[in-house]
Amino acid sequence: MINAIGLAKEVEGEIAVGAVIVKDGEIIAQGFNRKEKDLDVTCHAEIVAIREASKRLGTWHLEGCDMYVTLEPCPMCAWAIINSRISNLYFGSFDANYGAFGSRIDLRKIANSKLKVYGGIMEDECNKILSDCFAKIRNAK
Repeated sequence: MINAIGLAKEVEGEIAVGAVIVKDGEIIAQGFNRKEKDLDVTCHAEIVAIREASKRLGTWHLEGCDMYVTLEPCPMCAWAIINSRISNLYFGSFDANYGAFGSRIDLRKIANSKLKVYGGIMEDECNKILSDCFAKIRNAK
């Protein structure tokens, strides 16, 4: 989670979210939000990391991989995580508006998924990054 937090802190001009994917104790992929930079609505941190991991492993089947992300995934990202067959998801901040692993909805309830989800990991640090990010966005307007 420390690496995902580090990525989130580097984000400029986007919602500050970072994600890393680990396999066998090694970080194999990472991502941060790039929607504005890439002009692509699908470039959330989780999707960017999944794409990188799939390329690195040569498959979209990410069994045995764990994802660490600073914010509870939205429905788009949650479905990608479920379908990629990631084994464990660890997230920091809960998202009452869009969280798709329990806060708003839980997409695992409609999927044949073995994904294990753990929320609130380093939650205070992740919440601070997001609150600082949103304050910066408000002040820029």
